Amino acid sequence: MLTFVAALPGCQTITPPVTQNLENPGIAPLETSQTNVMPTEPLAIEVLQESETDIQEIEPSPTITHTEQELLGRIRNGSRLPQDQDPSIDAELNWFATHPDYLERVLSRSERYLYHIVETLEHREMPLDLGLLPVVESAFDPFAYSHGQAAGLWQIIPGTGKRLGLKQNWWYDGRRDVLESTRAALDYLQYLNDLFDGDWLLTVAGYNSGEGNVARAIRQAEEAGEPTDFWHIRRYLPVETRAYVPRLLALQRVVIAPHDYGLSLPVIQSEPHFEVVDIDGQIDMALAAELIGISTDELYRLNPGVNRWATDPDGPHRLLVPEERAANFASTMGDLSARDRVRWSRHQVKAGETLGHLALAYQTTPAVLKKVNSLGNDMIRIGQSLMIPHAVKNLEDYPQTLDARRARTLNQPRDGQRHSHTVQSGDSLWSISRQYDVTTMELARWNAMAPGDTLRVGRELVIWTQSAALLVPTQNERIRHLTYTVRKGDSLSRISTRFRVTVPELLEWNNLSANKYLQPGQRLVMYVDVTEQTT
Repeated sequence: MLTFVAALPGCQTITPPVTQNLENPGIAPLETSQTNVMPTEPLAIEVLQESETDIQEIEPSPTITHTEQELLGRIRNGSRLPQDQDPSIDAELNWFATHPDYLERVLSRSERYLYHIVETLEHREMPLDLGLLPVVESAFDPFAYSHGQAAGLWQIIPGTGKRLGLKQNWWYDGRRDVLESTRAALDYLQYLNDLFDGDWLLTVAGYNSGEGNVARAIRQAEEAGEPTDFWHIRRYLPVETRAYVPRLLALQRVVIAPHDYGLSLPVIQSEPHFEVVDIDGQIDMALAAELIGISTDELYRLNPGVNRWATDPDGPHRLLVPEERAANFASTMGDLSARDRVRWSRHQVKAGETLGHLALAYQTTPAVLKKVNSLGNDMIRIGQSLMIPHAVKNLEDYPQTLDARRARTLNQPRDGQRHSHTVQSGDSLWSISRQYDVTTMELARWNAMAPGDTLRVGRELVIWTQSAALLVPTQNERIRHLTYTVRKGDSLSRISTRFRVTVPELLEWNNLSANKYLQPGQRLVMYVDVTEQTT
């Protein structure tokens, strides 16, 4: 779960492995890892064994009464985090007071999701101020993705998502699913609260930095003869966490008394924004949006866990639909056969085609092609006819798929000169960043990645440099970038002689060790002077 903060000190979230069943959590020391994040908003930073959880409709807790019909009023009445005083909270409050447009924008964006979060918190009898955590985590952007591979409203990293029972595959990512990610985040917060004996500030600190860091900070404070509340252990915590808790408390303060800080918050009605509709199978998202009567973009924003042009064929088989349109859509779905929910084409296999090629061409997976065509293995033959499900519309008409969001990031104009780099065997973000004299963080941000993401050979990366020329030994226009494939019998000495470069240059350009042998098929980057080459 990665936190985002840019205008104030940057946050890291460290998400530990949860090794205990969350229905009966045990206390055990857990490992943590730290990652950086990328900026999105002025305040927020941009940032398998699979189990599926049945989602049941949550009834409001009968023990909670509301004197106000608007949602922030419910949070105000259900606030249970301590209202401590500290200069760090004042600093955060000052930032909010001087950036009134930020909270207006982010809280307005929260309207799709906040009612469900507040209802769930009430049902679990948890502090309603925790509903403000996604402001700090993701600025209520369900598509937020951090440099630490954290995704969704609650910024959950892949490993933690898996441990919390969040399904993640090519079709679907439960870390972005509104219902499942909220369930998982609150499961984790309840686990942490049990771990830290009901102390909610330590709980919030643990959500950000991982319980391992908080447990170590507590031990350090005890060894120093100090109290073990958040304010006393804060100096032993990561810098990001020291700001994270005060930031949430500042948000709590703003919601409780916005006028004290010269702020006017948007009115969010305390009423459901969506209903859950059972779709009983896979459906094309553009077709679903048409049947519901909303834009495809809006349907994706309600169902951000959907990665592709259709829902996961293996479920969850449900969609969140605007409350006022849910009944009509549910009735329509009842009359729609499974074959009518996606478009089908008959494809005759040609020479050289594989299931992998066809899956890529039709934006599906080999597993789906095998299932719908009753194939026992990956073997297909020339002339064989396959039935293939695919999108109803052009892929450009699905604006919030994973690929569409990545494409927008890659095509975003930036300062400098744009270059394209094809990933080759042995490439890493670090080696590529050195080659172009940029940072790995920049490289990841330009390509909608996290530094820890796997690079696929053949992938095209976008790189922005401050000049039209690539990083080469000289700015002379005669210098050209060249990729050479190593052949049998090649050596660094032989290649350097052939292309009029030096062995140390080859080693530096390719991050090689002089003690390692070249392998046939290996690719080398070179910067050669075209006037010195022989034909």
